[in-house]
Amino acid sequence: MTCVNDMLYPDTGRAVVTLLERLGVRVEFPPEQSCCGQPFLNTGYRRPTEPLVRRYAAAFRGYEHIVTPSASCAAMVREQYPRVAARAAAEGRDDGLSEAVAEVVPRTYELTEYLVDVLGVTDVGAHYPHTVTYHPTCHGLRALRLGDRPRRLLERVKGLELRELAGAEECCGFGGTFAIKNAAVSVAMGTDKARAVVATGARALCAADNSCLAHIGGILGRREAGVRPVHIAEILASTEPASFPETASSPGTAQPPGTAPSPTAGPPPAAGPEGAAR
Repeated sequence: MTCVNDMLYPDTGRAVVTLLERLGVRVEFPPEQSCCGQPFLNTGYRRPTEPLVRRYAAAFRGYEHIVTPSASCAAMVREQYPRVAARAAAEGRDDGLSEAVAEVVPRTYELTEYLVDVLGVTDVGAHYPHTVTYHPTCHGLRALRLGDRPRRLLERVKGLELRELAGAEECCGFGGTFAIKNAAVSVAMGTDKARAVVATGARALCAADNSCLAHIGGILGRREAGVRPVHIAEILASTEPASFPETASSPGTAQPPGTAPSPTAGPPPAAGPEGAAR
């Protein structure tokens, strides 16, 4: 589920389960899991990251595939875990960490690459009759190199009209702790991205990371732009026509797939942890 989704956007997690089960995947949620450690590492706390790496490897031991609806978290595991383990080994603290990381890293997938590369599908049976523009997040674009996988999935969604986003590959400015340490620059970058989104005329902004959608969506919301941020999992899980509320909302107020979002939706309920596919 990832920490952001678990705490703020549980509908994304529900959408992932709905989607994968519809495709015949058995989904389980190991309760022992916790944060992947990215906030620690990004802030410079490398050694406190090590127990989280060990916890991740232990929690998902024995599963065929580990699927996360976040390019950011998947990139943390695939790119940074080997570096954390190598540094621990160099400082005499390996204690099986390198072996555990080597075993778990190849089984970790971002949702869209799992659908396309492992399940071999691009048409997931989704129906989403709205105009949509897609923002490729930095970790998905540059770290995981997702390429056109998300677009291929969106292009097969019935009723969906995909509109091109100018400067799509430019960072939205979120960058986790970057948005805190460099707030003014972050807001300026997000404003540029929001302006490009509005120019498409799309009613929905789609991405593979809710953290980026929260950043851009916050700017769109304050400007009352009428554009709804929606995680790609929620689009792919939708199978019935849904109507938008009169005003744009954050991903956290989205309703379960296949239902019409309500303008008066209350706070999202709590959600479970990240999922593992068998």
